[in-house]
Formats: sequence, C-alpha cells, structure tokens
Amino acid sequence: MTLEELVACDNAAQKMQTVTAAVEELLVAAQRQDRLTVGVYESAKLMNVDPDSVVLCLLAIDEEEEGDIALQIHFTLIQSFCCDNDINIVRVSGMQRLAQLLGEPAETQGTTEARDLHCLLVTNPHTDAWKSHGLVEVASYCEESRGNNQWVPYISLQER
Repeated sequence: MTLEELVACDNAAQKMQTVTAAVEELLVAAQRQDRLTVGVYESAKLMNVDPDSVVLCLLAIDEEEEGDIALQIHFTLIQSFCCDNDINIVRVSGMQRLAQLLGEPAETQGTTEARDLHCLLVTNPHTDAWKSHGLVEVASYCEESRGNNQWVPYISLQER
C-alpha cells in the first residue's frame, strides 16, 4: 500500500467518524426540538402531507433484517420519493445504538410496543430557520457521496 492510499484510508475513516457523530448529534437535537418523525408509516404520512419540510431521511436496518422483503419494499418506495423531492437519505445500521440515542426502553415489558425505528425523518418547518452543525455535516456528506455516484450513503452506529 502506498503512502497516498494510507492517507486516503485514514481520511475516509476520520470522515466516517465525523459523520457518524454528526448523525448522532442531529438525532438527539431533532428529537429534543420535536423535529423528528419516527416510523415507516408516520414518515410516509408526513412526506405525503408536507414533503418540503423534510430535510433528511434515515433508513435504519441491521444485517439480520436485510431479508425482510416488506421492509425493503418500503425502503425502495421511500428512497424513490426522497430522490424525487431532493431529500437527503442515509442508510444506517446499529439499531441498538439508535434506540439508545432516542431513549427507547432497553426491553419492552409487554405493556408498551417499541417504536418502529426503521425510518426517521428530520424536519425543518418553513416558518423556522433551524441551524444545526450536525445537519450541515450530514448534508455535506450526502452531497459528496452523490458526487461519487453513491446515491444512498451508509453509516454504522456503534454501541457504546
């Protein structure tokens, strides 16, 4: 491996860490400010009513769920809608970390059903100019990925 290749690999790893941290920061901030829509069905309803308010779509799935055909169909439809409406999309793995970030209970006791964390939308209503460093970082990463012909970039959230 050449020095240039080593530097490129190190830069890519550092960029991935930065983007992962930005996504985590963004999700926590969006939830705190009631700018986060959680769930495939809820997200589809919002995108149907007000697609212009959506600034980021996160599609989350872990490896063991990759074979879920119904979920893959939902993802395909959501991705298509997002592309048609210029909404940034990121694929995410690490459902346990995602649940941890959003304050989901570790185990449901049968009394409450766990929220569907497979699709998350970050919104920015037209009446408000919400500025978030995390949102700027993720949007930049999405744009850079599209420039490299990777239309739906992927990140992995690591448990802590």
